[in-house]
Amino acid sequence: MLDLLIVIVNYNTRDHLYNCLSSVYASEGDFSFAVCVVDNASRDGSCEMVREHFPQVHLIPSAINGGFAYGNNLALRAYGFRDCDKGSTSDFAVSLPRYVLLLNPDTIMSLNGLQQLLAFMDAHPQVGICGPKLVLEDGSLDLACRRSFPTPVVSFYRMVGLSHLFPRHPLFGRYNLTYCDPDQEMEVDAVVGACMLVRREAIQQVGLLDEAFFMYGEDLDWAYRMHQSGWKTYYYPAVTVRHIKRAASRHNPRAQIEFYRAMHIFYAKHYAASTPRLLHWLVLLGIRLRAGVSRMQLALSRLSRSTQ
Repeated sequence: MLDLLIVIVNYNTRDHLYNCLSSVYASEGDFSFAVCVVDNASRDGSCEMVREHFPQVHLIPSAINGGFAYGNNLALRAYGFRDCDKGSTSDFAVSLPRYVLLLNPDTIMSLNGLQQLLAFMDAHPQVGICGPKLVLEDGSLDLACRRSFPTPVVSFYRMVGLSHLFPRHPLFGRYNLTYCDPDQEMEVDAVVGACMLVRREAIQQVGLLDEAFFMYGEDLDWAYRMHQSGWKTYYYPAVTVRHIKRAASRHNPRAQIEFYRAMHIFYAKHYAASTPRLLHWLVLLGIRLRAGVSRMQLALSRLSRSTQ
């Protein structure tokens, strides 16, 4: 049985992908793993690079850029996971990889990071998801690596700026848990899909990623569904992973708009039905205003480039 399936969804990040794969194959530890790279219709020679330098990688070239959830699901299905696996006890389900690691191509794995993450999960069978400490190029914490679910109240504090004004406050700082020690191992609501280790049984129980999300939000949604099914999520800072951040999204003008679209999908799916009407309309108004500003900024940026 395969211990670990590593899934990397790539979009025009050839050089970052090379460095990421190099770090993965330099990993130390006694475990079996396979790497599947799904390329979302890159135009920078990413597929050619993988074929030339990493022939052991299972490469899936997608003819379209269907987004993050779409790309990860291509790999998960290729290795036997299905939405219909929910509750399955078949012999086939037992042959699935014990763990799946969603990994961004703009990350660098530490030498024993994979081994440590697997050991943590093996020691904590109630944990469905764990994520490491992610640090940015300047050495600062990637705040997205440990998060609370974006409930209407938590999202409101963020949208009006209270989370930025009072990051150390245990109420206003809940979005990214900025009031907590970044070196403290802790149970959290969610970690980020840039480096997210997921237990096979949790995937079998809740199914695949929701492809309604193009980018952003699908990792939160997965964690939410697993939480609802009784699985725990842990932030495990004993492992540190370097994250370049937005290496792919900066090539995609849809990125910022998709962020607010993801917020709307997540809210509508999980919170809208139980939110008081006044707060409901305030949440929708806030998301639409932010999305409108992003569209305006995108249009002005395109206009500026066309006149240069």
